[in-house]
Amino acid sequence: MPNHNGGRLKRGILAGGASITINILLLGIATDAEAQTQPPEIGTATVGTATKAEALAPTKQKPPQIDQQLTGPRTRVSGTWVGHQSVPASTPILVMAGHADSQAMHGAGTPGAAVDLHGAAPMDPRMRDELYWNRLVRDAVVSNGQLRGLNIKAYDPGTLSIPNAEDPRTNWSVARRQSTKGDYILEIHFDAYSPYGFGSGLIPAVNRMPNRLDESLAISFGRFPRLFRGGLGGPRRGISILEIGMLEGKLETSLRDPKTRKATIQSIAHRISQSLAMGMMMPSKASNQQPGEAGIAPRAMNPQTNSEVE
Repeated sequence: MPNHNGGRLKRGILAGGASITINILLLGIATDAEAQTQPPEIGTATVGTATKAEALAPTKQKPPQIDQQLTGPRTRVSGTWVGHQSVPASTPILVMAGHADSQAMHGAGTPGAAVDLHGAAPMDPRMRDELYWNRLVRDAVVSNGQLRGLNIKAYDPGTLSIPNAEDPRTNWSVARRQSTKGDYILEIHFDAYSPYGFGSGLIPAVNRMPNRLDESLAISFGRFPRLFRGGLGGPRRGISILEIGMLEGKLETSLRDPKTRKATIQSIAHRISQSLAMGMMMPSKASNQQPGEAGIAPRAMNPQTNSEVE
């Protein structure tokens, strides 16, 4: 989402019965060393023979709690789209960290209020704080989702800076390929601090109609206009962007405090994975909505906008 430095838009339920076989890509710590030009293998995950009801049945574990006050206000620019299309329980879900391939360049993500306004040291000097938290939440969502029986995996480009947007390793390139295969692509973001940020919410992919996964996440976090900023580069390539909240105040403090960090990340991951699981169970509804017609927002004049309009 928009950041203070003018970067681009930041970008459960245990399976019962049958066993779950999951093979995922092991995500290492990305370095600035140049990786091979071929994209890393994404990996596979399957739900096995568990039925939809079994795989997505409520967990008996007491879920961690996260209140609306922690993630802050929902987006101040709301969309009107509704996700009507049902999603099969076996649908592959690919989770990405926003700005994973654009550090030390335009569109690196927000530093957060602690660094930009209050002089705090970055969590990792190699990257903006947004990416640091995006990666931790991404991994927690995948782990939580797998426990819920979801066919979910993560992707990491393997290097922090890829100048060429058409490089096959970038989030955009991988999303474009996988979305054409029917995968649901979710990219984790934290919005810029106020007054530049908008708040929490989902921007759904625009290369297809909004579906029940989009709808469930929007119910939980809020919904941005579908054509936010005239249609962002990520959504046009099949990515649904989830803004967890503006990186400031209680949310940022809870993430930075070692005493509350783990619980905060796990609570956010629980909320996201639960929304995905619930979306799998939501029935389809008839709709006359055409692609791109609902939830249109004008291009903003604020220079603190996202570069993902290409």
